[in-house]
Amino acid sequence: MTGNIYSVGQVNAYIKNMFAQDFMMSHIYVRGEVSNCKYHSSGHIYFTLKDRTGVLQAVMFSGSRKKGLKFRMKEGDKCVVLGSIRVYERDGKYQLYAEEILLEGAGLLYQRFEALKRELEEMGMFAPEYKQPIPRFASRVGVVTAPTGAAVRDIQNISRRRNPFVQVILYPAQVQGEGAAASIVSGIHALTEHGVDVIIVGRGGGSIEDLWAFNEESVARAIFGCPVPVISAVGHETDFTIADFVADLRAPTPSAAAELAVYDYRQAADQMTSAKLAFNRCISRKLSQAEERLFAYQRQLQLLNPKTKLFEQRQRSADCQERLQRRMEELLASGRGRLEDGRKQMTTRAGQILTEKRHRMEIYAAALDGYSPLKKLQGGYAFVADENGKSIRSAAAVQKGDRIRAWLADGSLTARVEEIQANRLSEK
Repeated sequence: MTGNIYSVGQVNAYIKNMFAQDFMMSHIYVRGEVSNCKYHSSGHIYFTLKDRTGVLQAVMFSGSRKKGLKFRMKEGDKCVVLGSIRVYERDGKYQLYAEEILLEGAGLLYQRFEALKRELEEMGMFAPEYKQPIPRFASRVGVVTAPTGAAVRDIQNISRRRNPFVQVILYPAQVQGEGAAASIVSGIHALTEHGVDVIIVGRGGGSIEDLWAFNEESVARAIFGCPVPVISAVGHETDFTIADFVADLRAPTPSAAAELAVYDYRQAADQMTSAKLAFNRCISRKLSQAEERLFAYQRQLQLLNPKTKLFEQRQRSADCQERLQRRMEELLASGRGRLEDGRKQMTTRAGQILTEKRHRMEIYAAALDGYSPLKKLQGGYAFVADENGKSIRSAAAVQKGDRIRAWLADGSLTARVEEIQANRLSEK
């Protein structure tokens, strides 16, 4: 034997790896008829897809059923299955691992839906910056839907209940079948020209085929280019169409669209009533506070009234005058007695002072008399001065030949110095 020899597991692993690397096998749509369909107790579904040329084993795990299967699959259903083909390594078998299962007609439409969705999204038609705000108080609401059916009745009933003053303008459009997309586009243009404030585009629920008119590109472009805000309300809450992504606002149902478009005037009335009550309470509180301040100001004015102040000052002045008069009378009464006593005391004291002063005067007179120059001169002494009248107190103050003048008790003499003799006693 020549060449490499592989184990069964290696071969199965190699084939599994080949399937895993094949992009087409990881995301593939397969059409076929369902057979051998078994719902396992674990929630998994095991079935076979077949056609005239072959069969393909398939399985859908319980985790994919919630989003991937919208109907009860049974024997003989013609379906389109989206999933990936992988090899089960242990058994060496390949099978289709289903992620989404659609009935055959819906499957083809779903592919078209996904392709158009990707194209429009890449063009930016879903971008939030292009979304127009829905007016809060719309007075004219346009509706593009079938003239008969639950959708238009729900919109009319809810609009009438929320605000009977809002005008609902219906454009009876064809919402299903051939020509439905063109009818919806015409309705959007007509209501825009009519001058409505907001447009509701929608219908009741149904299959993907029933809702397909709202997945057409012409409808999407009409909604995107509409200058009036558009609310999309197609099908039920779980249904999504291209119109939902392009519209300015998506409503899960036509009834919800009416609630979003029509403001509940009862809510406004309740708010007005609440605001009125709050306003009245506020006014009452303000009035009460103002009255309290007014009474306080009145009391202050009474206290600060000039008449009151003048009266108080007059009363205070009268009291002061009365007290002053009593005090003056008391002082006069006591002053007279003190005056008499003072006079007596002053007379006695004056006599004593005069006696003391007279005695002191006699002492000063005797002392002054002892210092009198006249008495000195009368005792044989003389006052000697030079020519300028300056007193000569020392023999050294004059020279021989100087003229001097001497004053005696009864006259004066002018003489010239002939001799100067020093006093021996002074030298000692």
